[in-house]
Amino acid sequence: MDFEFSSPDLEPRGSASANLTKAQKAAAILVAMGKPAAGRLLKFFKQDELRALIEGARKLKTIPQTELEKIIAEFEDEFAEGAGLMDSADTMDTILSESLTPEEVSAIMNDGAGDSPDQPPPIWPAIEQLEAERVGGFLGAEHPQTAALVLTNLSPTAAANILLTMPKNLRGEVAKRMVTIGTVKPAALRIVENQLRARLLGENSAKSPAAGHARVATVLNEMDKTQLDEILSDMESAGFSDVKAIKAQLFSFEDLPLLEQKARLVLFDGMSTELVTLALRNSDATLREAVLSALGARSRRMIEAELAADPGNLQPVAITRARREIASAAIRLGKEGRIQLPSAQQAA
Repeated sequence: MDFEFSSPDLEPRGSASANLTKAQKAAAILVAMGKPAAGRLLKFFKQDELRALIEGARKLKTIPQTELEKIIAEFEDEFAEGAGLMDSADTMDTILSESLTPEEVSAIMNDGAGDSPDQPPPIWPAIEQLEAERVGGFLGAEHPQTAALVLTNLSPTAAANILLTMPKNLRGEVAKRMVTIGTVKPAALRIVENQLRARLLGENSAKSPAAGHARVATVLNEMDKTQLDEILSDMESAGFSDVKAIKAQLFSFEDLPLLEQKARLVLFDGMSTELVTLALRNSDATLREAVLSALGARSRRMIEAELAADPGNLQPVAITRARREIASAAIRLGKEGRIQLPSAQQAA
């Protein structure tokens, strides 16, 4: 950012430094540092500080070398006493870009007043769908404060998984900054989101096989066990090399006996007895026992009594729908890290 100090009409009377505001003095120091160094510093200022700097720079005038030296000396004295220019507890307007663009300056100066209703949606859910190792590797090369900002906008499970993939010498620093991070202005947050879209969710990440695996797994999970196995067999016959990665994301109602008992207890906790009863219709003894053993004694007795009674004119499609609902619940819990699916254990 270039500041012009050539306005003779604004020349001060007496000492130049005595008539300058703190923002003008800060702007003078930044200009004296030169564009490369100043550009690197600007991204660490809060939005209100940037706005004050810009306004102060517009009113600056030619400053004699002797007066500039006084300003620098004053800054050095204050810095030595610990009265820096920024509030260190609220340094989170760190931005991924090397320096500010005109559009970013406009967003800061308008403080979001000109926001368009057509702004793209937040990118955090999309980041949560990426492989934790990929996101962790990306954030490991960024400033710890940037990594902290990203992780605080993700779900606790996703943030934990990503943090574990980061270098050990960086984890503690990022976690510490997550504790002390302050509120980030919407305009600054959008700048970070835009950088993440371009650099993490852009063309290269769109080609990541993980997204394709998830799409195929979502389709296959809508099929019954026989159809699913047939499609997987066809894919293997066609020479598809990533069948194992897709299998890790698959789960059907018939896979329930393969779940650990602890996982089944989590899955069926709070689930309606009507749904469980419907799903267990026409099931074999092994599958039925795997489900009933994860229920409380009272719920088990109720379901066993219902299963022993005549269901009447019950449509097979209703049973299929109930089983898919339970399977979907298991897949969701697996993605949240609350249970481990048997397919994921086999693929590991």
